[in-house]
Amino acid sequence: EDVARRSGQGGPPRLRAPVKITIAAVGRMKPGPEKMLVNDYLNRAALAGRAQALCPFNISEIDERKAHDRAEQSLRLAAAVPAGAAAIALDERGETMTSPAFAKLMAAIRDRGAPEAVFLIGGADGHDRALCERAEKVLSFGPMVWPHMLVRVMLAEQLYRAVSILARSPYHRE
Repeated sequence: EDVARRSGQGGPPRLRAPVKITIAAVGRMKPGPEKMLVNDYLNRAALAGRAQALCPFNISEIDERKAHDRAEQSLRLAAAVPAGAAAIALDERGETMTSPAFAKLMAAIRDRGAPEAVFLIGGADGHDRALCERAEKVLSFGPMVWPHMLVRVMLAEQLYRAVSILARSPYHRE
């Protein structure tokens, strides 16, 4: 277990079980620049995240060949969310957040004692409505539609940025 301070509160540090962070996504990343970027940002996040009780960072991929349509993909993504975990779906119709607000969301998930936060990235047709309704939060990287492989890169960078903000490192500038 890591020792971490409750964000925004004084007093002695308390023991806290780290929150596992999982990106559950439809499709398999092939070797290439996107995969290199995702791995780089998640490795950075893991190193910085230990002191913030946000680690490890994992990727769970749903094989598109075994889940052909949006409904089946959404069922498989939902199955990747264990009991008690925070499910956060990424969808262009979701809420946009600033990076500091996203860091606060991550801190809130950690501080309430969730064992895991699972970020759900759909395939080419997005998520089934039922999955978005089940998710605790639906986030968007803007109203434009992004290729799901780029969404992984953008999410990995924002996870690293959130950990950096919570650690008060100079990576994020306002």
